[in-house]
Amino acid sequence: MPDPDTTTASSAGDQTPSSESTVDSGNPDLSPLDGGRWRPVSPGELLRKNVVDPNEEFDDDQREHRRTVQLERRQELEHKLKANPTDLDGFLELAGIYRSEHRPLEAKRLLQQATQIFPDDERVLFQLEEAILARSLQQYREVSDLASRLKTPEADRELERSRSDWAMRRIEVCRARLARDPSQIQLRLAMADAKFDAELFEESFADAGHLLELDEFSPQAHFLRARCLLALGKDLPAMKELRAVALRRSVVAPESLRHASLKLLCDLADKLSLHATGQQYHAHLKRLQAASSSSKS
Repeated sequence: MPDPDTTTASSAGDQTPSSESTVDSGNPDLSPLDGGRWRPVSPGELLRKNVVDPNEEFDDDQREHRRTVQLERRQELEHKLKANPTDLDGFLELAGIYRSEHRPLEAKRLLQQATQIFPDDERVLFQLEEAILARSLQQYREVSDLASRLKTPEADRELERSRSDWAMRRIEVCRARLARDPSQIQLRLAMADAKFDAELFEESFADAGHLLELDEFSPQAHFLRARCLLALGKDLPAMKELRAVALRRSVVAPESLRHASLKLLCDLADKLSLHATGQQYHAHLKRLQAASSSSKS
C-alpha cells in the first residue's frame, strides 16, 4: 500500500448534470468532508479530523435555529413522501438534507427508492452516486480513526477493506458517469487515480497513458504513471515519467507537482547512485524552492 503522505490528489473534478436539481450539490472547491461535491481527494484530506462546520459563521442561537428549521423540513418531507412517493423534487431535497446531516446511508436508501420510480432521471442517478461515495468515505474515516486508536491487526485489516471499498466505489462511479457522458475527460484521470489506490497499478498506468497528449492533464498523468512504476519496483522508467513533470518546458506542470517530482528524482538518484544526475536534480529543486520563496515574500 502506498504511503499516504506521498499520495497526491488528482486535480480532476466531476461535472454536475445540465438538468441541475434544486438540491445544493455543494461547493466544488471544497472537499467532500467540508460539504463540497465529490472529487478525488488525497488521503490527507480523508483522514483530516477537523471538519469545517458550514454554520461556523453563525452564533449558537442562529445555529440552533437553522438546525430546528432543517429538522422540521426533514420531518415534513419524510411524511410528504410517504403520502406521495412520486414527488421527485421531494426526494432530491430530502436526500440533500440527509447528506448535510452526515447521514449518507439514509440518503443512499432514499435515492435507491427514487431510482425505482424515476429510473432514467439524471439528477437521481447523480445524487445516488454522490451518496454512495459519501457513505464509503464516511466509513473509511471512521475505520481510520478506530485503527489509529486500537493499533491491532484486526483494525488494520478492516482499514484495508474500507480503503479498498472507497477506491472501488470511485472507480464504479467514474465508469458510470463516463458511460453516460464520455466527454468528461477529467473523470478518466480520476478513475486512474482510484485504480492506483486499489493497487491496480498496471491498469492505472495504462489509463493515465491515454491522457498524455492532453496538455491539461499530461503533468498529472505522467506523475501518476511514475507512482505506478515506483509501486511496481521500476525505478528507472519512473524517473523518465518524473522528468516529464519536473523539467518539461512545453507544458509546465503546477509547482506542487514539479516540487514533488524533483524530490522523488533526487531520492531515486541517491538510491541508484546516480551522483552526477542527482546533483542536477538537487540544483533544479533548490532553484524551484528559491523561486517559490521569493514569490511569497
